[in-house]
Amino acid sequence: MGKDLNLREADKVEVTVLVDNYTDVFLQRTEVVKRPALQLNPPKTLLAEHGFSCLLKVCSGSEEHVVLIDAGISTTCFFNNVNVLGLDLSKVESVVLSHGHLDHFGALVEFLNGAKKGIPLVLHPDAFLERALNIPNSGRLTDFPVLDKAALKETGVALHEAKGASMLASGLVLVSGEVERVTDFEKGFPWSEAKIDDQWVVDPFRDDQGVVVKLKRKGLVVIGGCSHAGIINTVKHAQKVARTDKVHAVLGGFHLTGPLFEPIIEPTIAEMKKIGPDFVIPMHCTGWKAINRFAQEMPEQFILNDVGATYVFQ
Repeated sequence: MGKDLNLREADKVEVTVLVDNYTDVFLQRTEVVKRPALQLNPPKTLLAEHGFSCLLKVCSGSEEHVVLIDAGISTTCFFNNVNVLGLDLSKVESVVLSHGHLDHFGALVEFLNGAKKGIPLVLHPDAFLERALNIPNSGRLTDFPVLDKAALKETGVALHEAKGASMLASGLVLVSGEVERVTDFEKGFPWSEAKIDDQWVVDPFRDDQGVVVKLKRKGLVVIGGCSHAGIINTVKHAQKVARTDKVHAVLGGFHLTGPLFEPIIEPTIAEMKKIGPDFVIPMHCTGWKAINRFAQEMPEQFILNDVGATYVFQ
């Protein structure tokens, strides 16, 4: 951890997708994306679920750091995919939680139980809020699992609750902290509620945050979990905090699925075109319609994600 927000440049960035909503063994490899071999020794195979987790590796010269971002919705999917991919989680030196939803912290406690004691976990204090979903004509659901702070502490983790931006990996990884809302169309999730000061209110998702790496000569690699603050807000905030305009890649959940969010697919794509990343890789909660529109509107930059893919930026 560090308070100096002078983000160092990385020579190489690798992002391996451990948990996502989509799997397809026939997707092609490219220079940027390495996909698992078609023969994965059935019945051992990768699983998909409504969740998100990725392993971030950043390199600078001989220096290498590995950060876990989120932990999916189930231990079943998370650990199955880690084992099938043959990954060594003992190399993880720090963890980031994008926000306090079950589809991002489901396997977190079990992972930490097997991790080295004192490993830092960076999250916003609001990640521990009670949450509910109030969908019109469908009733109010209030039994959402809550991130258990006591269970986390029992693992021996070093909790770092931060509202603002913070640094990991010897200054090579930036955790955005609270994302500034600057667009006029990313208005949050009015069906989602949180209990704040003993009152149920529309969830402000102050805990929603992204992870940023500055790649030498290429620009920023921005990873969002669900991007409840808005993926455009998240990228713009990353540019501001990292003091870098050029964006090389945007990955993660863009939260554009369903009737509340589909109307903002087009303005989101329009703004993403203005930002001009070299690669756009929507995942998780982006939704089928939005993923297809990104593929149509940004064909040179778009990459279809699947579980197990590793993105290599250098």
